[in-house]
Parts: sequence; structure tokens; C-alpha cells
Amino acid sequence: MSAMPSAAAKSPETYDVVVVGAGFAGMYMLHRLRGQGMTARVYEQGSGVGGTWYWNRYPGARCDVESMQYSYSFSEELQQEWDWSERYAPQAEILKYANHVADRFDLRRDIQFDTRVDSAEFDETTSLWSVTTSDGKTVTAKFVVLATGCLSNARMPDIKGLDQFKGKVYHTGHWPHETIDFTGQRVGVIGTGSSGIQSVPVIAEQASHLTVFQRTANFSIPARNASLTEQERQKFRANYPEIRRFAREVAKNGIYTEMPDRGALDDGDNERRAKYEARWNRGGLTFMSVYNNLALDKVANDTAANFVRDKIAEIVKDPDTAKLLQPNNHPIGSKRICIDTDYFATFNRPNVTLVDIRSNPIEEITENAVRVAGKNYEVDALVLATGFDAMTGSVAKIDIKGRDGQTLNQKWAAGPRTYLGLMSAGFPNLFVITGPGSPSVLSNMIVSIEQHVDWIADCLAYIRDRGLDTMEAATEAEDQWVDHVNEVASTTLYPQANSWYMGANVPGKPRIFMPYIGGVGPYRQICNDVAAKGYEGFVMERAEMTRKLAAS
Repeated sequence: MSAMPSAAAKSPETYDVVVVGAGFAGMYMLHRLRGQGMTARVYEQGSGVGGTWYWNRYPGARCDVESMQYSYSFSEELQQEWDWSERYAPQAEILKYANHVADRFDLRRDIQFDTRVDSAEFDETTSLWSVTTSDGKTVTAKFVVLATGCLSNARMPDIKGLDQFKGKVYHTGHWPHETIDFTGQRVGVIGTGSSGIQSVPVIAEQASHLTVFQRTANFSIPARNASLTEQERQKFRANYPEIRRFAREVAKNGIYTEMPDRGALDDGDNERRAKYEARWNRGGLTFMSVYNNLALDKVANDTAANFVRDKIAEIVKDPDTAKLLQPNNHPIGSKRICIDTDYFATFNRPNVTLVDIRSNPIEEITENAVRVAGKNYEVDALVLATGFDAMTGSVAKIDIKGRDGQTLNQKWAAGPRTYLGLMSAGFPNLFVITGPGSPSVLSNMIVSIEQHVDWIADCLAYIRDRGLDTMEAATEAEDQWVDHVNEVASTTLYPQANSWYMGANVPGKPRIFMPYIGGVGPYRQICNDVAAKGYEGFVMERAEMTRKLAAS
């Protein structure tokens, strides 16, 4: 039954839960809330569902997790009925899947599209949140769940003259919905992270000339994408129970693959190279699962990094270009490893130029060119593959006020602080899905999303069944968790890279390792244990108790 009042009522609409974002996290959260008989309203800035896959429509956009694993597991019927066409689904197919889910579970009637959440303020006298949206409306809710996504706040670079450029400018994270054809155009791509690496080969096939401006060379493994046969799909479906169990409980990153039983230095040179070669030929993120110490031991890591550097040198014909494309300032895997289709081979094309902007940064952008080291590279269109203000950027855009008027941005000014990546002390009844301090971007996102949504849904039922009003992270538990997240990260090679995991791609952003690197399985067990102990580390109160304490 809807909690919405009649049109004549003067009081604002009231819901049990307001969910911000209608990507994979927001859609599943809505489905679970409905199943518990809770009223919910989802606000989505875009005109449709899909989140990341609604916005990221750049040429070559694909998921780097295999389609059969990058999918919901909560519905057996959904798992069995949907046919993925390729090993790595393209953006359009993932968006089609998201729309299928929205239709199948009739989710749209509780989602308001084209609506941004501008602010959310907690009222300590009523224990309710007031949520104000871009259409000028304010609604109230007992709980707010931020399903805003980790990679949904596109970062525009601060480059002199960008606003003077007369040609078209596109950002990979905010791509137009119509097809963009670069045929006959001179195109400049700035950035060689994942979106740049995926888009460059496609744009190169269209453009009369493509100039790639690279600040940081990145490790990339071939995707080896291919069409899926019905036999392959059925084999996977038949094994789904074990695949899902393994992803949740065993795999560190939530991806089903063989688990290594040894370190890189336990094998001889020839055997080790043969194993790397086999994984290179298979393709995909599981390259980093060849050995169990590649993220821990620099000497071991070097064996994998050198293998990939050698591959780049084999593929790229010009030695100077190959050298520029070989990463040398971070251990392999310490920045999210990329997967590609013919990325390095693209630099053998006569219409592609690589420009190093690490040794010579972009001086300025003119009306029709990008100037580097005094030379103008003339372009008709610019593609900004400059990434995201990751993990916290989408949350930071909302003015969130908790207890005593403190904003979440003020609290997180020196870096995000959460307990389990789920809640932040001083902000009662405010949950974050795959927030900083959880495995999040270090994992198969759907696995982590489902775990968080299930945990939050169970928690809300617990609160309701016991007549509780507020729940928030205890400061001491939060401090201990932040210390634990950083302590675990420090035992790995990850902090050695200036990555978006550390916030290093955003000038002025505090350097703190944001995701939890302890693994999906151990993290899930920690969350389950916390819940089993009556939500240990969280403070739960009844409103009358709070008022009595305030009056005394």
C-alpha cells in the first residue's frame, strides 16, 4: 500500500525509505524493500534505469567482468531466462538487461526519473530525514539509502582553454545518447584509463586521424571477447549454484575462477611464463589470479608486470611508442587492471599518434588544437577519458546534514569514514551501498551490491520488528574499521599506485585507500557476524529514549 497522501493533504509525502539512484544497487534495493512491505521512493537523475550503464555509452564500452557473472543472482528465473550474447556484454546489452529487470519486477512505478536529490537533512526531534529534490519537492523518510554508485560522477579536467575549443567535446562518463560518428574527423582522446583503452580502437577505425594524449601508461590484458554459444550458456546456468557460492564466499574479488595454490617465485622461469601465456591467451581480469602473491610481493609482481611489458613490446612495432605504452610507475594490478580489444595494436595504425603528456603536460587547448611542448595537434573533436571522482564523488554532490547540523562533506573532508562501508557515525538511518570501506570497486560489483542490499534489508526488518527508531555507527567502531581498512591495504602493493582507489586522480582530494581489500568472502563473514551479535558496533535507540535523555 502506498504511503503517499491524497493531493489535498498539506504534509509532505512520507516513505519508509528513500533510495537515491536507480542503477543495479537501487533497483535491487527497491525490490527487497517491497518484499518486506516497506514503502519506498527511488530518485534517479537520469531518464532511465541502469546507473553506470545508462551514462557510459562511449564507443567500445563493456563490462570487464564476464556477462554470466555480472548479473543478478537473487532470482533463479531471471538467471535462467536471460540470454547474454557475448562473453563480455557491451553497454547497450547491459542497459537492455537493466530495463528487462525493471519491467519484469515492475520497478518503474516507484522510481522518479530526471530528478536529482539535492539535499537530505536529519531531524533529531522526529528521527526522520527530509529529502529535497531538483523539482523543488521535499519528502520525508525514516531511512535514506544512497545507491549513487562508485563510478558515476564524471570528472572534468581543469585544462587551460578547454572552454575555448570550437569543436565538439565528449566525456566518456557522460556520453550522448545518439550515436556519434567520427568518420573523417581528427579526434583527440585525453586519458588512457579503462574508458580510453576501450574507446581508442573503435574511434581509430572511424577517425581520419586519432591523437591519444597519455599521462599514465596502464596495464591492460586482452579481453578475448567472443559470442556465447547456447551450450556455453547452459553449462554456466547449470553450475550457477556453485559459481555464485564461490563468488560470494571463496573468491577474493567475487569472480569465479581457479584459485592459485602457489606464489610466482615457486615456479621456474619457463613454467611461470607458460602460465602467464595461458592466461594472456584466455584473456580477462583473471590474469592476476595466476599466483597468490602478485598483490603482496613486489618481486613476484615484477614477473607479471615484465611479462605484460614484453607483450606490449612484441605488439607495438615502433620501439619509442612501445616504451611509452609500457607502464613503469606502479605495480601491475595496483590500479584497476584494464582489459581491451586490440588496444596496443591500434598504435600500429598510420592514423594514430601517441603523445606523452607526463613529461610535457598539455599547455592549453586552443580553438582547434591541443598544444603540448609548443606543438599544436589539430583536432575537430575531443574525447575526455578522464575518469571519475570515484567512491565519494556522487555522495559529495548531495548536501547531507546529520546530527548537530554536521554535513557529510565536513566529516569526510580528510577522507571518507564509515563502519563496514555501510554507515557513518553522526548520520542515523543513512545507509550507503558499496561505500568506501567495503570491497566495492575491488570486486564484481553485482556480488557486492547484492550482499549490501541483503544486509541493509535484513537490518531494516530487524529495526522495524523491534520498534526501534534510529541506528547509526558507533564512533569507536568506525575508527577501528577505518584503521583496519588502511592496515590491510598497507600489507599490499595497492597504496604504491597513484590510483582513483586513493583519490589520486582528483586534485586536492585526500589520499586514503577507500575500498576494503580484505576480500569479498571475509568481508561478508564480518558483516554477518556483526548482524548475528545484534548489530555490534552500531547504536540503536527508540525515539522516546532519546527524548528522555535530552530532557534529563
